[in-house]
Amino acid sequence: MTVEHVTTPLLRVENLGLRHVAGSATTPILSDVSFELGRGEILGIIGESGAGKSTVGNAILGLLSPEFQQTSGTI
Repeated sequence: MTVEHVTTPLLRVENLGLRHVAGSATTPILSDVSFELGRGEILGIIGESGAGKSTVGNAILGLLSPEFQQTSGTI
């Protein structure tokens, strides 16, 4: 009999969406960002300047300023 080893991800981001609110203007920032990281795994996020790489990191760490609002998904 074999025992399947089930591992729970250390970090799971599912369908994350964020928007930026400034006065009456609302701008979508991220849409449907999803990934999982397990123990010992490394994730590199690449993209053009302004693509939202730092914003994803700040959202994970809970460091977004109040004008950023999560519109969908979970971390």
